[in-house]
Amino acid sequence: MAIPRARVFHKLMFGRTVLAAAAAVGLVSTMLSGAVAQDDKPSVTVGSKDFTEQVIINEMLAQLLENADYEVERQLNLGGTAVVHQALVSGEIDTYIEYTGTALLVILEQEVPDVAASPEASPAAAGTPEAGGAVADAVYQAVQTSYQEEFDLAVLDPLGFNNTYTLALTRERATELGVETISDLLEHDDELVFGATQEFLTRPDGLPGLEELYGLDFSSDTGMDPGLVYQAVESGDVDVISAFATDGRIPAFDLVTLVDDMSYFPPYFASPVVRQELLDEDPAVEEILNSLSGLIDDETMAALNLRVDEGGEEAADVAQSFLEEQGLLG
Repeated sequence: MAIPRARVFHKLMFGRTVLAAAAAVGLVSTMLSGAVAQDDKPSVTVGSKDFTEQVIINEMLAQLLENADYEVERQLNLGGTAVVHQALVSGEIDTYIEYTGTALLVILEQEVPDVAASPEASPAAAGTPEAGGAVADAVYQAVQTSYQEEFDLAVLDPLGFNNTYTLALTRERATELGVETISDLLEHDDELVFGATQEFLTRPDGLPGLEELYGLDFSSDTGMDPGLVYQAVESGDVDVISAFATDGRIPAFDLVTLVDDMSYFPPYFASPVVRQELLDEDPAVEEILNSLSGLIDDETMAALNLRVDEGGEEAADVAQSFLEEQGLLG
């Protein structure tokens, strides 16, 4: 008996409906699996201290993670060293870039290791051929070991530049005083006003230790916002300032830096610090953050800082352009 045409049409349409539904289910399943894969990656909060360089380099970390499809929250410009470190330890942020000398002296309250007792050079010095040799490596290893033991924090590979402290003054003032080293200030210190960040005036590797070692006694000292320190010395409101070696405003303002002839300041190599808990959850984070290792020397960092401080560019744009030039953003 022939099957009615209507019944054939109904079966055909039913079959097509089933196939369409199956295809839709497959599509939804694929989309869901993609969403799950995305959700499998932890969200990461990136912090920074409250000055230009910190915002630039930690913005780089944020963009590298976002490029690898991580959800990133930014907590930039949080404050000084103590504030940002505490945020990391408490889990409010997951990573930021710290300086080895600051970590050693301010956070750990340790002394610079005896170079004679330091182990052989480690991969930590990779990418930093002018890193300061054994002292820089010994400081790095001491910080890396102690951060792991005391805070369960991992100190990753150095970016390559050494943002050590230095003292600076205008070229005109330096010529007038005839100073080239920090010791040369001893003949004039009681007539000079010293300017610095509030943190430098109190931190153990700041003004107190500097005055003690060199025997300095400035007529007065003034604490101010990091962004105002260079303007203060250029305008003559202060005579000498604490400066960062990688600050592009040093050449831009034609400032002279004084030789640390008694080697007071330790190495300050910038390295990402990240909660070990995050690395245990997703080991790929370490490789992503380490992709900056050895790529930024002192001159490069100074140029990036200058683009923001004097060029008026946004830190995020400067960070992005650098990462693109290095082929790190896809």
